[in-house]
Amino acid sequence: MAKLEKVRVGMVGGGEGAFIGAVHRHAMGLDGQYELVCGAFSRQTDNNQRTADSLGLDDQRVYASWQDMLAQEAELPEHERMEVVVVVTPNHMHVPISMAAIEAGFHVFCEKPAALSLDEAKQLADVVNSSDRLYGLAHTYLGYPMVWQAKSMVEDGKLGTIRKILVEYPQGWLSEPDDPSNKQASWRTDPSQSGAAGCMGDIGTHAFGLAELISGQNVTKLCADMNSVVEGRRLDDDGAAFFRTEQGARGVLIASQVCVGVENDLKIRIYGDQGGLEWSQMEPNSLTYRTMDAPYMVYRAGAGQPGLYPEAARRCRVPAGHPEGYLEAMANLYSDFAAAVRQGLSGKAPGVPGLESGLRGMAFIEAMVASGASDQKWLTMPDTH
Repeated sequence: MAKLEKVRVGMVGGGEGAFIGAVHRHAMGLDGQYELVCGAFSRQTDNNQRTADSLGLDDQRVYASWQDMLAQEAELPEHERMEVVVVVTPNHMHVPISMAAIEAGFHVFCEKPAALSLDEAKQLADVVNSSDRLYGLAHTYLGYPMVWQAKSMVEDGKLGTIRKILVEYPQGWLSEPDDPSNKQASWRTDPSQSGAAGCMGDIGTHAFGLAELISGQNVTKLCADMNSVVEGRRLDDDGAAFFRTEQGARGVLIASQVCVGVENDLKIRIYGDQGGLEWSQMEPNSLTYRTMDAPYMVYRAGAGQPGLYPEAARRCRVPAGHPEGYLEAMANLYSDFAAAVRQGLSGKAPGVPGLESGLRGMAFIEAMVASGASDQKWLTMPDTH
């Protein structure tokens, strides 16, 4: 049996003090399929070097800028240079880095949202579609086994015709005025770095993507309310929308970062004319299934568990009763992305959100912002093509 070579990764962002960079590094390490070989972790020289030292990187492959990293890695022998660029910067740098990396011949795995605007995302799509490279988007919650169980049950007709989708994502961490020393809050509430939306761009897109993935239906129209609850905040920290899908389902989406005391309570309920499903990210191993003529059932994640569809079962790592969570969900995305790299695929890696998810997310943000600022009741989602 041939030795499996690890996929070589370079990271942009994720320096000391950054939350999401460490999450990506933990996740890519779970299945042993990646090797972090280089990085440009911070514009601050000391931070950049400390981060690299803590990860045991060769000093020759610690770069002062992402531009240096792309240029110098491209000059290395093919069997040494990085293959994938992981982008974990604030939103405003996602497209510039991703486009440059694709054009330099590297695959890209990027934090969400894909871009600052729909137009910018379309420019990225042009570059990716004209290349032979892969592009993946880190919608972490779409890696959970029971999300794929729910998706599979909908596809199998277990719910019948979908009627109602209720999805919500409340948090409480931005309930107080911004602290300038809190870097995570500072850039997320800055339009120049975060884009046109705050809460809706940060977590609303997660709720939106979850609703579309499980239901298999695209939202076509929405009626939104957007708020900046905390005085002086420049972007939304709270909002909601009624929405309609192309197949006629009705839904409600709520996202808020000012729900005091709430941790990270993403959840979805979806109902058809034959049954309903309920899933919560804070209890991710359970999926509740309801029908009219029988007691409700709870499907449980875990290797070997009965009743799981193949796409759910293959994303389970450990036996029943051993909790799997956020890191494992992202690791599932990384595992599928590594498989696509090894297979020489381009565009989208099967099982991993790609450009279409990025475009849909940006269209959602644009529609939410426009609807929230308008007295018009319903707005049509922008065209992503």
